Amino acid sequence: MARLRSFQRLAAHFVDIADFLLVYIEEAHPSDGWVSSDAAYKIPKHQCLQDRLRAAQLMREGAPDCPLAVDTMDNASSAAYGAYFERLYIIQEEKVMYQGGRGPEGYKISELRSWLDQYKTRLQSPSAVVIQV
Repeated sequence: MARLRSFQRLAAHFVDIADFLLVYIEEAHPSDGWVSSDAAYKIPKHQCLQDRLRAAQLMREGAPDCPLAVDTMDNASSAAYGAYFERLYIIQEEKVMYQGGRGPEGYKISELRSWLDQYKTRLQSPSAVVIQV
């Protein structure tokens, strides 16, 4: 949940230049599977989409201002983006501009913040106009 709050602060800081989306995927540490000793919630393995939707509501409570999507039961989003357990992406005009490492070790809000800071600086810099004759 601390990472989620950190993500929410980042999203609030850059709301003027980016849209943010959380995608809830398969539970990494289900209470009836590979249990984590520091898990904030006891969420059993999802048996159906309704289970996943209920679990996703907990994420919504942690980041109420950020849109939330839920992966399909065949884990299509997780597979497409290699998201398991957690991962940060920047997608611009259908192109991946930033791909963070896999969490938990590779989940680095600081890298995402740095990319967004640089992007914001480029947006605010006057750009030269090139006219071809």
